[in-house]
Amino acid sequence: MSHSITADVFAALKILVLERLNVGSFRVTGTVPNWLGSFCRRPVISGMQILIPEEEFLFLENFLIDAEEFWQSNNEDKLKSGLWTQIDLTGQEYHFEASAICINHQKILLIESLDGEYKEMQSIIQKARENELTYQQFLKENQKKEVLIHCIIHDIAGQLSGINCCLALLEFENLTPKGKERLEIGRKQSVKQEMLIRQILDAFLAEVQSLEAFSVDVDKAPDALISTQELIEILTPTFTLNKMRLLLAPNVDLTADWKVVGDKSRLDRVISNLTENALRHSPGGSVVTIDLQQDGEYVLVIVNDQGSGVAPEMAQNLFQKFSQGKDRSGRVGLGLYFCRITVERWGGEIGYSPRPEGGSRFWLRLPKVGRVRRME
Repeated sequence: MSHSITADVFAALKILVLERLNVGSFRVTGTVPNWLGSFCRRPVISGMQILIPEEEFLFLENFLIDAEEFWQSNNEDKLKSGLWTQIDLTGQEYHFEASAICINHQKILLIESLDGEYKEMQSIIQKARENELTYQQFLKENQKKEVLIHCIIHDIAGQLSGINCCLALLEFENLTPKGKERLEIGRKQSVKQEMLIRQILDAFLAEVQSLEAFSVDVDKAPDALISTQELIEILTPTFTLNKMRLLLAPNVDLTADWKVVGDKSRLDRVISNLTENALRHSPGGSVVTIDLQQDGEYVLVIVNDQGSGVAPEMAQNLFQKFSQGKDRSGRVGLGLYFCRITVERWGGEIGYSPRPEGGSRFWLRLPKVGRVRRME
C-alpha cells in the first residue's frame, strides 16, 4: 500500500495498518498513528517490520491464532478481537480493538485506538444501568401501589362483610319494630359505604408509603397465635352465617413462643386472606381449621379446609398476580399474590398442597424472631 490520502485518513482515525508477512511477522503500512510511539521502545516508521506478539502487543497472541485461520480461508468478512485495555510506557491507559481482514489476497491487521469511543461506550453503559435502576424502581413503586390497593379492598371490604353478616344474624333475633327499622337503616348505610369505597379506589392516585418495614425485635414482632385467635373471633359470625365453623386446631400449644419476623397488620392480612379463601371455596356444614406448628427455627401456619381443592392446572399460578379460582369468586386476584410477596420479603415461604382426605391446605412458614437479621 503506497503512501496516499487513504493512509493519512487511517492515521487520523488512530488506526494502525499492518500487512501480515509470515506467522507473527508484520510490516507497518501507510502513515503511523501518533499513539504507536507511546508503546514502542524504538522508533517506528512506515515499511518497518515488527513481530507480534514477540516484540509488540502481547495481548494479541490468542487473537492471532484465530486470525491465521481467518486469513487462510480468504474470508471477505472481518474478524474482530473485542475491546482490550493496555498501559503505555508512561503508565497511561489506552483502549484498543484489532481486526483481521483480507484485501486483494493481502492479509491485513488493523489496530484501532478507541479512547473517545470507549468513553462514549462507557457513558452509554452507565446510562443504560441508570435507566434499568429507574425502571426497577418504577416497577417496585407500582407493586407497592397495587399491594396497597388490595389492602384497602381487603381491609375495608372485609370489615363490611363482617358487619353485614352480623346484621343478617340480627334478623333471627327477637327485635322490636323499632329495632327492625334501625337494622334496615344499618343495612342501607352499609351499602352506601361499599359504594363510597369503590369511589375512593377509583380516584386513588396519591403516592404511598413504603410497605417494606418489618420487625425482628422480639418486643415488637407479631405473635402468630394471637393473630390467629383474633381472626377466629372476627370471622366466626361470617362462618356461622354460612353454616360453617372456624376452629383453632386442638393440638396447638398455647404456652409456646409463636413470635415471628414480620409486621402484625400484614401478618393479620395474610392469615385472613388464606382463611377467607377457604370460606369462599368450602361447602356449608364444613370446618376450616387453623393449625400452628413449631418447625425448628420457623413457625408454620396451616389453613385446612374441606372444599373441592384446586385444579392441578391452576395450582402453579395460585400465587401470581391477578390469579383467581375457576369460579372467580376472589375480589381482585391479588390476595395470594400479596401473601406471597409479603411472606417472601420476611424470609419465609408460602404454598399450597391438596389434602389426602379432600380439600385444600394453604401454609406459610416464617422465621422465628432472632433467627435472621433484617434483609436490606
